[in-house]
Amino acid sequence: MDNNFKRETLCVQAGWQPKKGEPRVLPIYQSTTFKYETSEQMAKLFDLEESGYFYTRLQNPTNEAVAAKIAALEGGVAAILTSSGQAANFFAFFNICEAGDHIVSATSIYGGTYNLLAVTLKKLGIECTFVDQDASEEEISAAFRPNTKLLFGETISNPGVMVLDIEKFARIAHAHGVPLIVDNTFATPINCRPFEWGADIVTHSTTKYMDGHATCVGGCIVDSGNFDWEAHADKFPGLCQPDPSYHGLTYTKAFGKMAYITKATSQLMRDLGSIQSPQNAFLLNLGLETLHLRVPRHCENALAVARWLQKCDKVAWVHYPELDGNPYQELAKKYLPNGSCGVLAFGLKGGRDVAIKFMDSLKLAAIVTHVADARTCVLHPASHTHRQLTDEQLIEAGVAPDLIRFSVGIENVDDIIADIEQALKQ
Repeated sequence: MDNNFKRETLCVQAGWQPKKGEPRVLPIYQSTTFKYETSEQMAKLFDLEESGYFYTRLQNPTNEAVAAKIAALEGGVAAILTSSGQAANFFAFFNICEAGDHIVSATSIYGGTYNLLAVTLKKLGIECTFVDQDASEEEISAAFRPNTKLLFGETISNPGVMVLDIEKFARIAHAHGVPLIVDNTFATPINCRPFEWGADIVTHSTTKYMDGHATCVGGCIVDSGNFDWEAHADKFPGLCQPDPSYHGLTYTKAFGKMAYITKATSQLMRDLGSIQSPQNAFLLNLGLETLHLRVPRHCENALAVARWLQKCDKVAWVHYPELDGNPYQELAKKYLPNGSCGVLAFGLKGGRDVAIKFMDSLKLAAIVTHVADARTCVLHPASHTHRQLTDEQLIEAGVAPDLIRFSVGIENVDDIIADIEQALKQ
């Protein structure tokens, strides 16, 4: 399909292109295995000499169609689905890092990703230095080391709703000969395509807006195909030197712009197995078909809620990029001109205890460990997703101890505001 179609058309049509007599709707290939006529056909697949399906842990036609749709939406050359957003970020990092390597990341990121970088990857011998994403280029550059392999940030941070200066981060990454990886979960390619601003690899928790209905956990990695691995071959031996587990094949030489995703599929998915189930990929595709309709409604509702909260005397502060006076308003205008996301953060006068009482009094909005789906939901990160962090670490991660993460759904906005109002009266 022509990937020059507008994003709305790609949401509906990209990925699955049926031929004569094939199903119009993407089928669920609910099979672990795929049949071949000869032993040689199978051998060529295992040697990466031919592309095809032989085992769903590596590739499946349902998953491949959905990955192709997301790649088209982001403007990338290839993508891979993973079992969760966490798996997507882990694979994105581990695909180019090994023991003894170093990562630089924005501090203001999702608590699970922070923990992955700060604790789990450290156990694998990969260190991470966290930087203030709003610091100067010089300050951020000072965190780089000779063994740094990537720079990471989130387009819109979860849960602080801070907007990343993607162009600045891309300049810094490229000056140090490493790729910029951006988690684009909250913005989605409907509101921002980081590749257009210099990012090299994009990750998603497809669990959020892409699925949109809280039905299935999933993740995705998309490669722009723009980073020149060979120009920095000494930094990326996994891509630019022969792989002994595939008879000495070199990914960049054999696959060109597809090298990064091919390695993630044939090596990481082979060995670590965090594949998305075909059933989940099918459900994800249904969500993607309406992504372009839902995202504007989320943004419209969230802006109305943010403006209402701003005028409420019981509210201490409200953080939403499009509000007048917000420190990220200019970056939002640049990178997110059509809207940011449906998530906002605010604090109540009286702090943590008042926040918890408020949340317990909501009726329409549910307290759930989730964000960014059709239903309005709420979470207190300091008590829930980020409870492993100290108050000092919370503030460092851009999460005030009194912060309420409010994910505005696509219900009638008057009903959402009425629910907030009655809960505040409690």
